Amino acid sequence: MSSVPYWLYVVAFLLVLGPLVFVHEYGHYIVGRWCGVKADTFSIGFGRKILGWTDRRGTEWKIGWLPLGGYVQFAGDRDAVSQPDAEWQSLPSEERSHTFPAQPVWKRALIVAAGPVTNFLFAILILAGFAAFVGTPTTPAVVGAVIKGSAADAAGLRGGDRILSVDGRMMEVFTDIPMAVAHRPGETMDVRIERGGQQHTLRMTPRPIKEKDDFGNVTERAVIGIAPGKRVFETVPLAEAPLVAFRQTAQIVRQTVEVLGQLLTGNRSIKDLSGPLKIAKVSGEAATLGPDSLIFLIALISINLGFINLLPLPMLDGGHLLFYGYEAIRRRPAPPAAQEWAFRFGFAAIVMLMLVVTFNDLASFGLWDGIARLIG
Repeated sequence: MSSVPYWLYVVAFLLVLGPLVFVHEYGHYIVGRWCGVKADTFSIGFGRKILGWTDRRGTEWKIGWLPLGGYVQFAGDRDAVSQPDAEWQSLPSEERSHTFPAQPVWKRALIVAAGPVTNFLFAILILAGFAAFVGTPTTPAVVGAVIKGSAADAAGLRGGDRILSVDGRMMEVFTDIPMAVAHRPGETMDVRIERGGQQHTLRMTPRPIKEKDDFGNVTERAVIGIAPGKRVFETVPLAEAPLVAFRQTAQIVRQTVEVLGQLLTGNRSIKDLSGPLKIAKVSGEAATLGPDSLIFLIALISINLGFINLLPLPMLDGGHLLFYGYEAIRRRPAPPAAQEWAFRFGFAAIVMLMLVVTFNDLASFGLWDGIARLIG
């Protein structure tokens, strides 16, 4: 088993989360500047300032001691989640015109959406770099071998069959197949194949398997029981790399949406949720595998960070966008009382979620089992 020094978990975690928080908040900041809004504070981390300075535009740039996020506080904001300050309307007209609440709804929505969008663009840039300079899997979606007794074997899949789609989702390369089935154990799906120039549809149900990696982590995923033929890993032309990266990003987002749907419908346990402690663990492990693995992990987390922030939950960017959508349709903001209660609910929901993921993270480290053994 590979071992990771404890200090590397901390360093790798900061190397992963720090740039992603900066990229996200810089998206808000730079679009705010383009829209003529003054930023009072740009913070990486929360809590007491450990390092900071003020630029010539009057923006305080600082690093907080708790590196679990960040924020941009624009002029006219009461707090870090962009609740309007009650006194912004009493400011002189010139100063008021550069506040966030004074902007038309489309500008406010653009500024808020810029954070998650920048996370997606950052991930696409990383994945495009891998595709163009390192390489990307391009093995055709053709069955090389079928594992005896597997779901594919039971459905009649044969070596040489080309898998065209899984439940209508097109399979362009072989790695698309596990992406489509890994999170769907026990779900019967339609697999469209081409055999001998003719197309057929087979029904099969992926079966769960458990795997242990070099770090001792046990993961469960669903498989249909096939192997590729000759594996192909190659670079793509620089002009095509962004398209490859965009497609990969869209696949990850789609898979995330499907997993979220499973959580909401009860088809997946909340024990599968993880938080900052698990990210630190995975970051440390990725760092031991080399810079490529760590950078690829940054891209994956950037996609997830962008997606999570777009969820329509108050306090997140998606919650703000939901209110702006209401304002655009009704031609007036939502009642202040409704917004206040919504943000209270959002705060409570996020705190509860953090407690759940922290509990899960500690469980994945074996803490609760250890305590149970001591008590027993």
